[in-house]
Amino acid sequence: MTNPDTAPTHTPLHMPVPTGDQLKAARVAAGLSQAQAAELMGYPLQTGSRGGVQSRTWQALESTSDERNMQGPVFAMFLLLTGQHPDFVLAPRPAPDHPDRTVQAD
Repeated sequence: MTNPDTAPTHTPLHMPVPTGDQLKAARVAAGLSQAQAAELMGYPLQTGSRGGVQSRTWQALESTSDERNMQGPVFAMFLLLTGQHPDFVLAPRPAPDHPDRTVQAD
């Protein structure tokens, strides 16, 4: 049985599925192109007909006529990564051996 005094606490994270317009507004607020946003989230990029880089996946997610939507947890991560989440921010975890130092990203 878990001791309630030592049980980990879980913070609920509201993760609604965004509409295409909401996703586009968040991307524009972050100052990102569709290709930059797609790259940030790990979506595939392709060379467009005019030679530029594009993401058909991201285009579909922002489309009001396409039935695909970004999943809520992915949208929450996008908001966290771009500093737009209404309740939370990403911050480095302190290094375990030195509480006053943070872990360096590779």
